[in-house]
Amino acid sequence: MSSPILHGYWRSSCSYRIRFLLALKGIPFESKAVHLVKSGGEQHSESYVAMNPTHKVPTLEIDGLTLYQSTAIAEYIEETHPEPRLLPHDAPSRAHVRALCNVISNDIQPVANVGILQRLVTLLPQDSSADVKAATRDDWSRHFITTGFLALEKMMTPKSGRYCFGDEVSLADVFLAPQVYNALRVGVDMSLFPTINRVMKELELLDAYRSAHPSVQPDAER
Repeated sequence: MSSPILHGYWRSSCSYRIRFLLALKGIPFESKAVHLVKSGGEQHSESYVAMNPTHKVPTLEIDGLTLYQSTAIAEYIEETHPEPRLLPHDAPSRAHVRALCNVISNDIQPVANVGILQRLVTLLPQDSSADVKAATRDDWSRHFITTGFLALEKMMTPKSGRYCFGDEVSLADVFLAPQVYNALRVGVDMSLFPTINRVMKELELLDAYRSAHPSVQPDAER
């Protein structure tokens, strides 16, 4: 059977999640770039929308299926490739890990994605400069990432170890790393989050983390 194909964008946090997850699971895959800005956004092209009607990345072709929505993809991979295990054995612990994931995937990322930020700048005065637009986007993102991270820090701290939950990598770490990347891009004050910072230092040691990082993707803009 051919290798899975991941359609994504180098700087997309949702694409980053799935790259990190596949690397942790040891699943080789082919990357196909979908540029989210060029030509009005390749995610809106007729051919892409025929594959993924949400107009978003990532899309994963695997096992004869076409999957989208990164959380659903992550759950599918966890169920079909159970080793290494990224969800705890007991139900209360799984609920905690899923809650950490959901703070990121439901509360933080959706309100600061490309589509929202593009819409945000259309509400500014028409003569706004490029610098004003960029500053507005970054301020918006900083606000929602900071608010979400304040909650995440409190949730993580009692049950974290080397990683978000205990001393084993979980789906929460898969979701955390891309959001921290975004936080650093827009200048979030990360000194507010000692537990998140400590966990990130551990994740940075992993080969899977390094191979999934946006900076090393074939479509990365340098």
